[in-house]
Amino acid sequence: MKLRRLSTRAAGFDAELAALTRYDAARDPALEASVRAILSDVRKRGDAAVLAYTERFDNVSARSMDELVIPAEKSRAALTALATTQSDALRAAYARIRSFHEKQLQTSWDYTEVDGTRLGQRLSPVERVGLYVPGGKAAYPSSVLMNAVPAKVAGVRELIMVSPNPNALVLAAAALAGVDRVIAIGGAQAIAALAFGTETLPRVDKIVGPGNVYVAEAKRQVFGQVGIDMLAGPSEILVISDGSTSADWVAMDLFSQAEHDESAQAILLSPDARHLNAVQSAIERLLPEMPRRETIAASLRSRGALVQTRDLDEACALANRIAPEHLELSVENPDAWLPKLTNAGAVFLGRWSSEAIGDYCAGPNHVLPTAGTARFSSPLGVYDFQKRSSIVSISQAGAATLGAISSVLADGEGLSAHARSARMRYE
Repeated sequence: MKLRRLSTRAAGFDAELAALTRYDAARDPALEASVRAILSDVRKRGDAAVLAYTERFDNVSARSMDELVIPAEKSRAALTALATTQSDALRAAYARIRSFHEKQLQTSWDYTEVDGTRLGQRLSPVERVGLYVPGGKAAYPSSVLMNAVPAKVAGVRELIMVSPNPNALVLAAAALAGVDRVIAIGGAQAIAALAFGTETLPRVDKIVGPGNVYVAEAKRQVFGQVGIDMLAGPSEILVISDGSTSADWVAMDLFSQAEHDESAQAILLSPDARHLNAVQSAIERLLPEMPRRETIAASLRSRGALVQTRDLDEACALANRIAPEHLELSVENPDAWLPKLTNAGAVFLGRWSSEAIGDYCAGPNHVLPTAGTARFSSPLGVYDFQKRSSIVSISQAGAATLGAISSVLADGEGLSAHARSARMRYE
């Protein structure tokens, strides 16, 4: 298959790039209404509604929620029973992810001014977090680790994982990451149970983790009742190559995101026309042997592109405009170009740094901003599971000095009670 070929020198390039990279999540009124009804029902009927939807959508019949609770012993047994290669890989990934996130941990601080006024910031962990993990035939142990580890490093007291029919690898990851409770429920009804609480499940303070369109819509609708990690769009990769990286490597890196789904995006920027030609040839040669070739082809056909830039400076400027989820800087001296890149969820430096390693075990979180939101958003981290409270302790001397300032500003805003409250401390 031939990928879309663009050139920054061509007339109309900016419009073509904008159309290619724009992702507007289609709001389906029927889907929204369906999810809204499920959320309302679970809020009213609690466990009974969750059980009914679990039977209806997941074909799992249970008389009580207790039957859907997976004992911690089963998760620990799954970890023990893993094949050595899987166990070693899972434990190595866990150790690296935890080590990275421990460096993100922030602490409370304060300072005292000369008049005795003390100001500061107090950090405390979110009390209870819900983690959604897709289940069934799919297995996402990496998703468990990436969401659970920073929560536990932050000090979250209780982490409740919901997943429809989680397999052994997911349960093993939950045991390793310290998940406190696992319940075999999924869909919008699981999000509702976490957001509102039921007779069996306590209400959580924040919900994280990926899911299907019903789960994503449910998270959108409960936001405000609880916190959420982010509203994620399709996966994205943008590769900047100077032409020195193997064309086969670049093609496979593009495949690595295109295989997620038909809406995923994979783009290559390079000033080297021969390199773009070589990558096109590699795509045509390698695609037929890929198990998910139909998904990859659909993704590349609809949202993929090979873009010839004037130089690497222009490629970096385009990358900042696109603000991709994953950005591979596959050039000879990546550190020289890194300062020019300001908008990306994660930047992979040099030809040896494949995005796939970042998905599993490099250490940084793979939950990243998509659809251009890297312009103002950050990867999931420990800081997402910590709350900040400002500490204000005004001394008697400070009450006079700061009170006078406050009363003047309050009078200017027409808020007389504010002004009098400040003045009464020093008049």
